[in-house]
Amino acid sequence: MLRVGLTGGLGSGKSTVAALFAACGAYVLSADAIGREMMQPGQPVYAAILEAFAGEPDAPPLTLPGGGLDRAALARYVFATGRIGALNRIVHPAVVAEQQRRMAAIAAADPDALVVVESALIFEAEQEGSVPGFHERFDRLILVTAPEETRIGRFLARVSGGRVLTGEERTLLEQDARRRIAAQIPDAQKIPFCDFVIENSGSADELKQQVERVCAALKAG
Repeated sequence: MLRVGLTGGLGSGKSTVAALFAACGAYVLSADAIGREMMQPGQPVYAAILEAFAGEPDAPPLTLPGGGLDRAALARYVFATGRIGALNRIVHPAVVAEQQRRMAAIAAADPDALVVVESALIFEAEQEGSVPGFHERFDRLILVTAPEETRIGRFLARVSGGRVLTGEERTLLEQDARRRIAAQIPDAQKIPFCDFVIENSGSADELKQQVERVCAALKAG
């Protein structure tokens, strides 16, 4: 089994790239999807998050009417208050452990599998020391990049859902995006550690061609 880490900053398009790898025959595991599962009521991560943040005097309501975690409100709060590291130290170890469990299950069923783990914070998790280093978890690393303004534009489009934003809404969302980007290690510092860099500022066809070339190289060993 070849274990591949796929990473990229906010709005880089790594989820789109992950879907293209799946179309090439790779098994794809999404760290964000696993994290969402672990943030459901009744899960230890859910309880730990509320214990850590819900009682803070400056914290907004962090749960939805049905009891689920309001992930958008939580994200705004931890980025605005500089507590993203505290949240990551709760979530990362559990998510990585589940990634490892799922990769082991795939390897048992398909020893020649190409497994791609899509995760925004592969480097940041190691920097914080909350999980094993990326060299222990992955055989290859891929970074998805795009210009910062392009990434911010994609973030605004995703959050707005196609709705026309007011000037104030746009300003607040741009500030939120820049805070999130600032909390991540710059691409220039990640590139030397990556085996492949996929630049995602062109057309969908150009992106697909890049992914197909990388996928072929990974399968060829």
